[in-house]
Amino acid sequence: MRKQKEELWLKIIRILLACVFIFSGLMKAVDPVASAIKIDEYFISFGMAFMHPFSMFFAIMLNIVEFTLGFMLLFRIKVKFTSIIYLLFMIFFLCLTLWLAIAEHLETHYGYNFGVVKDCGCFGQAVEMSNLQTFLKNIVIMIPTLLILFKRKSIPDIHLTELGKWSFAFVGVIIVCGIQWYSYRHLPMIDFSNWKKGENVTETFIEKPAVKNIMFVYLNLTDSTVMNLTEDELMTISDKIPGFYEQYKYLDRKDSVISKLVRAKKDGFNMLDTAGSDHAFEILNVKNEAPVMLLLIHDLDEVNEKGIKQPILKKLVEDCQKQGIVFVGLTNSSQAEIAKFKEMYHLTFPVYQNPIDPIKGPFMVRDAIRSNPGLILIQKGVVKDKWAWRDFPTYEEIQ
Repeated sequence: MRKQKEELWLKIIRILLACVFIFSGLMKAVDPVASAIKIDEYFISFGMAFMHPFSMFFAIMLNIVEFTLGFMLLFRIKVKFTSIIYLLFMIFFLCLTLWLAIAEHLETHYGYNFGVVKDCGCFGQAVEMSNLQTFLKNIVIMIPTLLILFKRKSIPDIHLTELGKWSFAFVGVIIVCGIQWYSYRHLPMIDFSNWKKGENVTETFIEKPAVKNIMFVYLNLTDSTVMNLTEDELMTISDKIPGFYEQYKYLDRKDSVISKLVRAKKDGFNMLDTAGSDHAFEILNVKNEAPVMLLLIHDLDEVNEKGIKQPILKKLVEDCQKQGIVFVGLTNSSQAEIAKFKEMYHLTFPVYQNPIDPIKGPFMVRDAIRSNPGLILIQKGVVKDKWAWRDFPTYEEIQ
């Protein structure tokens, strides 16, 4: 019997299509929490907020299916079966993204409010795409999907027994599950956030106030000479010239702008105390030489108690305070919840608030680190390192 041979053009299409699915599944698998958040956004958009407890399950399963389909097609495992599942998968997402593209168009141009998810999340956070772009992308992907389906009999399966084929497919499942397990328990294997190591967060999130030079002009009543004084000089002038205010008369004040106000690239990050004062610029200022340990707890009600109670965290706080390292907390929860939380866990460091709209966000704290709680080390405005609560370091380890 003549051995079946795959045509070159078909092999190229198959490999490219498989790689798209592997890449898509992998980019979401490296951050399963982000995938769950995106699924949750879809649930809310479709009026299914009650499905929130299942967001993580559906996210993990979607990533497994997508990656494994690509893995099976790449290695020609059960091609006939895989090509049919590919088609069903693409039909579902083609219909979904068609609706999302139409809904977004109606929202933008006709004032409808569907609460549509703007970024599809099909490639995780690696590639941002609008709903229209995603729909067009799915149309393009549907073409090779149909070609693979129609030519499935021309693509020979890998030369293995039936059990061997399914066992090999299970290898793909193990790979993607392992990546998701590690990323969920620790931090994403690839960090796409604005708080990744080496990122200057002050340039992105901190507003730089305008700097003015203020000069006070005084006239010498004796010889009519003019003296220009800065604010600091004016504070101590009486020590240098006794009777200054009797000898000199105030004429004018001259203000000049040294540097203009620079708005943050992304609005919504602040660190408010109980009086409503924002400490973000003061703490994360690039001119601040002292390192800053920032404990992020996006929701105090959902914090992992093991993480907040562990002795290593208490010891780290004590050591940082002794060594002059700023240690502060930040959460999206209310000031009343913060006060109760600090009392419950006997926290000795300030915990600031980043207030958000619970539906619209912006979810600065949650997006900065996937662990709840999580820890970020910042120096001169740059992220030096970050840890999930399971990996909290000792003071010696951060040196």
